[in-house]
Amino acid sequence: MMALSSLAVGDEVIALEVTHTRQQIKAYADASGDQNPIHQDDAVARAVGLPGVIAHGMLNYGLLSRALTDWLDDPGRLRRLTVRFSNMVQPGDTVRCRGRVKHVDSRAGRATIELWMENQRGEKVLSHAEAEIVTS
Repeated sequence: MMALSSLAVGDEVIALEVTHTRQQIKAYADASGDQNPIHQDDAVARAVGLPGVIAHGMLNYGLLSRALTDWLDDPGRLRRLTVRFSNMVQPGDTVRCRGRVKHVDSRAGRATIELWMENQRGEKVLSHAEAEIVTS
């Protein structure tokens, strides 16, 4: 991890890669209580117009926030995190969490990080994400 006090606009800041499995999606359903069958049953998912089982959007949001807080090395430095769910993730998809410094306010000891998650085809599955962090 780089020193947060030396962040500069354009710095690449986080990276995490995860391949989704049916077991992971089921475990998330059990942990979250979201047992919607579109996350576990291909026939139900297809019946509502989906290509098959899809991962929970909040599972991906959690992965993105984990990538950020792991990089920060102190979750207390995260002040705000927003995101837009932009595409579906299916079992077997590999997603990559990425981030880049968008703005640094040295006086206030804060920075804004642009974040996104993309699949193995380079399609953004989480976009328009932004975090405000404390740097000092």
